[in-house]
Amino acid sequence: MEVRQAYDYCRKVIENNSKTFAKAFQHLPKDRRRAVWAVYAFCRTADDIVDEGVNKEIELQRFKHDLDRFAAGDIPDSSPLWTALNHTFHLFSFDLKPFYEMISGQEMDLYGYSFQSFEDVLDYSYRVAGTVGLMLLPVLAPDTKEELKPSAVKLGYAMQITNILRDVGEDWEKGRKYLPEELMVKYGYTEQMLDAGEINDAFIGLWEEMASEAEAFYEESLESIHLYPVSSRLPVQAAAHFYRKILHTARQNKYDVFRRRAVVSQEEKSNILNGLAATK
Repeated sequence: MEVRQAYDYCRKVIENNSKTFAKAFQHLPKDRRRAVWAVYAFCRTADDIVDEGVNKEIELQRFKHDLDRFAAGDIPDSSPLWTALNHTFHLFSFDLKPFYEMISGQEMDLYGYSFQSFEDVLDYSYRVAGTVGLMLLPVLAPDTKEELKPSAVKLGYAMQITNILRDVGEDWEKGRKYLPEELMVKYGYTEQMLDAGEINDAFIGLWEEMASEAEAFYEESLESIHLYPVSSRLPVQAAAHFYRKILHTARQNKYDVFRRRAVVSQEEKSNILNGLAATK
């Protein structure tokens, strides 16, 4: 498959699955923008296997085996993803470790994992989201990627906690609960209440404690924005602000994350982008 066609495939994956990321990174220079598409397609493929696969365990192991082949220089021809990633890996200096750690995070979902503490949530968030930041650093900030690793991980924490808080009801329907047991006990929110989609003081207290942690991570992650090259600063800031807005939307929806999905409109995203650009 031609490289251009492979990247077109990855572009469609990101545009169809995350308009937020697609819009945040649309103004990157061409090679960097296409690299973001390829990395996103890798992560989305792993995620879709666990969420939608028919033989999930076999499919995830096959995907991991394809990554092993890719790492050894034997490019799998099963998907245009690998063609695009191969081209991207020749342009930027990637570390394969976070790619494998991403798969380990998907395995936590596949085999079931009981989140007892907030630290458990952070461990999971690192694997499925902090790793994405580490994957993208060679693309977004090749000269300062080592210095930016802590902030990239914190942005991943913030975004994944936001995902968890947005998708409480949807995840529970899938048999997944990312609200840590210690916080449920602390606030007196039970699984029976969760099953009923009950929004009460206990739920709001638990939700807001996790949201405050996410918002602190957003703030800390952007303290190092000056270490990114100029062309990458706006996309990173935009991604953070777009996702943070989801928390505000959920509050406007009166914390109903069981029957309403907190979304950020294209108009709101454009306003955020214009506001960020105006501060440059």
